[in-house]
Amino acid sequence: MEKAKGTRPADADGADAGQHHPAACDGALSKAFSFLGKRWNGVILATLQHGPLGFAELRRAVEGISDSVLSERLSELSAAGLAYREVEPGPPVTVRYRLTPDGTALMPVLTELAGWASRHLPDTPATRRRGRG
Repeated sequence: MEKAKGTRPADADGADAGQHHPAACDGALSKAFSFLGKRWNGVILATLQHGPLGFAELRRAVEGISDSVLSERLSELSAAGLAYREVEPGPPVTVRYRLTPDGTALMPVLTELAGWASRHLPDTPATRRRGRG
């Protein structure tokens, strides 16, 4: 079968290469913001950008998070390939969390997004209470 003149090849998802597809873009952004917008995920990632931390160190660094929520979020970040759980043999056995290369690659985007939000989104009583406004 011959390719029609003037058409572009499809990429792996069947979309035309070089074309903007709003539905696909909207779906990708929705998925990203749903995951990264989940309470604590961004804060945990930002905390880990400074180097590996143990569970107790993370809990102290992320004020207000419970042990169970921190454990749940670390599992989600690990499953998404953004954080890695390192177990160092003991005694005592030590568990530390660090960013994966994908997690590290995400940090400039999160930093830029946080800067944009600081410049363009209105301050609210909730952000003032958390010291993030």
